[in-house]
Amino acid sequence: MAGDANSDSPVLVGWREWLALPDFGIGAIKAKVDTGARTSALHVETQEEFQRGGTRWVRFTILPTSRRRKRPHVCEAPVVDERPVTDSGGDRRLRLFIRTHVVIGAHRFEIETNLTSRRGMMFPMLLGRTALAGRLRVDPAQSYLLGRPRARCRRNAA
Repeated sequence: MAGDANSDSPVLVGWREWLALPDFGIGAIKAKVDTGARTSALHVETQEEFQRGGTRWVRFTILPTSRRRKRPHVCEAPVVDERPVTDSGGDRRLRLFIRTHVVIGAHRFEIETNLTSRRGMMFPMLLGRTALAGRLRVDPAQSYLLGRPRARCRRNAA
């Protein structure tokens, strides 16, 4: 994809943006760009751990973001970590972390995100400051500066 977000100057984004998760076939998902959150978080409906080739993996379900798609996305990824995360309500829970690519505007980069239930939240994804660092600059008065992703996403083979 044109333009890696690791270029010399950070890209200006709004407090909420469209992004894509191409590793999981997600062409567009709304995310809150949150400098107050250290880690990124992705809403999942279900998650179950399993072993593949001696490595810890997680299978999880993401609800469709489009009215055209009726079935949930069933995704799999290696677990890169499990650590406690304190949510906005002050509750501390162990969460699984995975690595995945994010496409925002013309920029593609890899982030670490935790899997959690964000049921009842306005945005199914939270893009935290570790994903932003050195890549994105946030204008809290703006929204959707980079537009909706246009590229079709295909799942990468696991």
